[in-house]
Amino acid sequence: MLDGLVVAAVALIAGADAGTAVALGVSMTALQASIGTLNDIVDAPRDLGAKPGKPIPAGLVSRDAARVVTIVGGGVGLLLGWLAGPFGTAVVLLGILVLTIGYAYDLRFKGTAWSWLPFAVGIPLLPVYGWVGATGAVPASFGVLIPAAVIAGAALAVANARADEARDRASGTVSVATRLGSPWSWRVDAALSSVVVAVAIATLFSGGAGPVPLAAALVAAVIVAVGLVVGRSDDAGRRERAWELQAVGVAILAAAWLMGAPLAA
Repeated sequence: MLDGLVVAAVALIAGADAGTAVALGVSMTALQASIGTLNDIVDAPRDLGAKPGKPIPAGLVSRDAARVVTIVGGGVGLLLGWLAGPFGTAVVLLGILVLTIGYAYDLRFKGTAWSWLPFAVGIPLLPVYGWVGATGAVPASFGVLIPAAVIAGAALAVANARADEARDRASGTVSVATRLGSPWSWRVDAALSSVVVAVAIATLFSGGAGPVPLAAALVAAVIVAVGLVVGRSDDAGRRERAWELQAVGVAILAAAWLMGAPLAA
């Protein structure tokens, strides 16, 4: 849901009408639903012991029904992207790329020390998806946003892996968090997050951004910082909340940057 909201917000900032922005946001939500459902299918055997309350292990959703959701979600996401506006071909190509990266995470990268890579590559596609859907191109200033988004994606991947670290160790699953160890995975997360926040705020200040985007960026920085502090806990529940806080903070930071950065094509 958060990914769809980010895409819709970016589209609105780019000048799209409300209908186009909503269609792009729902399109991304459907694509992510497809990716997330495939992830649940892949994780179902392990979740029987680690997360028995999830829909497939609990018997609330059958594997066949989950496969249907995976296929339909991907198809609906691509179709809505095609219909969202005059730049449908470019949006569909980006949608296929989103699905490819997400499925690669589900089927290949998850449970490995490289699980952060699809996040690092996939997160920058969110603002690109919204902007291209609204305008058909991206502005030159995305040359700063996209590298920063790659670093943000890597940080969020580490935070996500930290939330599952105890379960992964118990099941023998390898992740970037189990490979680095708890202290170092937190340090990496904190360092990457700090770089993203510093680059965003410095860019806004140097670009003469107004008080609203600067204030939003500072709020985002506080939320990310709170997530990092909470994430130092060894409790899996607190780490889950920490990862969610960081994700929200990064989303607000991206919106602030888009509001305040020069966005001429």
